[in-house]
Amino acid sequence: MAEVLYEFQEALLSTDIVKARQVLSETINKITFEQIIETVVVNALENIGKGWEKGEYALSQVYMSGRICEELVDTIFPQGNTPRKPSPKMAIAILNDYHALGKRIVYSTLRASGFDLLDYGRVSPAEIVQRISDDGIEVILLSVLMFPSALRVKDVRDMLDKKGSKVTIVVGGAPFRLDPHLWKQVGADFGAHTASDTIDIIKSISAGGV
Repeated sequence: MAEVLYEFQEALLSTDIVKARQVLSETINKITFEQIIETVVVNALENIGKGWEKGEYALSQVYMSGRICEELVDTIFPQGNTPRKPSPKMAIAILNDYHALGKRIVYSTLRASGFDLLDYGRVSPAEIVQRISDDGIEVILLSVLMFPSALRVKDVRDMLDKKGSKVTIVVGGAPFRLDPHLWKQVGADFGAHTASDTIDIIKSISAGGV
């Protein structure tokens, strides 16, 4: 599968959706859907994300790779026929920041891996808490880029606690990679360094491992 992964990844980096679709389509009859997602789509997105962090790829390449993967998963493996993994009702949001890269990668990877979740975009702590209540969200994923935004996770937790909410908070972003203990300090339940970490966390939560 290394050759397939390489071809798919190169197609994403070139924003060649036709080639990317061809690679996945030719692989469908060789391995299962789950294997395609885990060994090709997820790995490609992870590799490209790591490459951006090292300065090897442009921000636009990471963003477009995520968009292309979302489209391919929804067209080649339509929602009605795609095995969706059982999970709590989830949503993802950018907390007070203006970036979208981290959220895009995590959202795309989770969707490509068979999980359903709502995308709240950029919201304030108060807005997040209100939408969690309105939508009956059980797991909220919060993405941040700046340290001050990371500290606002504590505001979300405090407001949820006042409401008596038991929502699980999963956080990710640069501040939490730099300080491996920060997620605990701001009241989150889990801290994820990569999109793959997030998938493992959601699988654990879904299996009752909270």
